[in-house]
Amino acid sequence: MKSIRDSVHGDLQLEEFEVKLVDTPEMQRLRRIKQLGFTYLVYPGANHTRFEHSMGTMYLAGRLALNLELDPEKRTLVRVCAALHDAGHGPFSHVSEGVLETSHEKLTSRLIRESALGDILSERYNLKEVVDIINGQGPLGQIISGDLDVDRMDYLLLDAHYTGVAYGIIDVERLISNMHLDGENLNLRRKGVQAAEAMLLARYFMYPSVYQHHTTRIVNAMFRRCLGHLLKKEALHADEIYRYDDADIVSTARKEKGYVRDIIRRLDNRQLFKRVYSLKLDNLEDPMAVFHMNEASNRRSEQEMAEDLGVEEDYLLLDIPEYPTFNESTPVSVYGSTKTLGEVSSLVVALEHARFNHADLSIYMPEDLAPQVKGFSFRDYLDIPP
Repeated sequence: MKSIRDSVHGDLQLEEFEVKLVDTPEMQRLRRIKQLGFTYLVYPGANHTRFEHSMGTMYLAGRLALNLELDPEKRTLVRVCAALHDAGHGPFSHVSEGVLETSHEKLTSRLIRESALGDILSERYNLKEVVDIINGQGPLGQIISGDLDVDRMDYLLLDAHYTGVAYGIIDVERLISNMHLDGENLNLRRKGVQAAEAMLLARYFMYPSVYQHHTTRIVNAMFRRCLGHLLKKEALHADEIYRYDDADIVSTARKEKGYVRDIIRRLDNRQLFKRVYSLKLDNLEDPMAVFHMNEASNRRSEQEMAEDLGVEEDYLLLDIPEYPTFNESTPVSVYGSTKTLGEVSSLVVALEHARFNHADLSIYMPEDLAPQVKGFSFRDYLDIPP
């Protein structure tokens, strides 16, 4: 057994097989990937890593597996899958994923099959079963990737701890103790509904406060455009993104010239673009129309606005918010019958309606160019209904 001291969960115990997996280069790379990407430019304490999150998720998966009375072999399987669930994340976590055509879940599956991780896992488990669980299939998969999964539990606690934003504090004990297996589903007992509602509220408030904080979005938009240039120039390769860490991307960008070097210099020195236009989604008749805008249309709009403003291409960035849904389908056991959390809780319905309250479509430009936009009608260039 080996012990890891975690800042949120305390001492985490790992058995020999788990240590063998964690000590692989593929897992150690996660120590060099920030969990919240560039959010440390907003919250200086947000320097925690994907590795910390992976260990915390593994711990909570083990706690839930024990509560579900799974046998020791299945408990280890669930813990291992939880530890590996983010192994394919690219540098700066979800920030880089916005530029790629492949999700981190698919990259994780590929990494497991093609690396030393697969060799070690094959000593005890079927690789297909491992990948299926990581991707949320079956009752064991729901522990790691479901509506009320241990992944969300850990990242809310971890992100709240390191940013100092108290909204992410949730009652993990209550949630775990009120979950049970019912056939092929991971169900929530009626007594756990309030804890589940509190977790949903935590997610709702953490989005505008942390995950979609307006400055975080500006930084992310700048980095994604910079990364897009690096991939286009083949300074980096998209199909190898799960092999890079944060430092690899930054050092590669610093060696480039022109736009890429300028953007990474701005990020290094926190000389960020400014928001010059904001369109609140709750002011639109159909807010979902914004999410149906395609990338080609957005790029055309950017180019047309930049040209008419006399701004160099890629120094005007149109940014679409990334907001989750709150249409929770977690099964809840209520007096001998099963309903979804959305049917049991009116709060879930309210959150689904309120999810656009803080969301906006934004346009960013360098601060020194911002005065040029006075009186400019950005709305006329956007291909969305009123």
